[in-house]
Amino acid sequence: MEKSAMHILLVEDNPHDVELALHALRRHNLANHIEVARDGAEALEFIFGGPDADPKDILVNGPRVILLDLKLPKVDGLEVLRRVKGDPRTRAIPVVVLTSSREERDVVASYRLGVNSYIVKPVDFEQFSEAVRQLGLYWLLLNQPPAP
Repeated sequence: MEKSAMHILLVEDNPHDVELALHALRRHNLANHIEVARDGAEALEFIFGGPDADPKDILVNGPRVILLDLKLPKVDGLEVLRRVKGDPRTRAIPVVVLTSSREERDVVASYRLGVNSYIVKPVDFEQFSEAVRQLGLYWLLLNQPPAP
């Protein structure tokens, strides 16, 4: 599928959580295309492209929402958030932290960096599925983003 069809970028290194999130989003037909990045470096590559990427592609072909775990290999989620919210081309992309961390310092750091929402992953399968469904409904169907 073309990158231009990407609606959600799921940044998650836990294979079980990836499968649960994909299942919930697809079961409720909330995204035509979901891209999965399994570490922070891969997420940044998806968002910004390589050194030869056209800057206009970020605005046109970028994700409509990023679901971001914080505890990631290579580049952590806070650094991904810092780069996304620090770049004028990607600042308007909604970023939802979806993490198991309840640590106050992570919540505070995320909001200081400009996160749009901070959700602690429910442990229960049904609650996790419902949380992802509601995230998809809100950010893909109800939220009105600015035009690129």
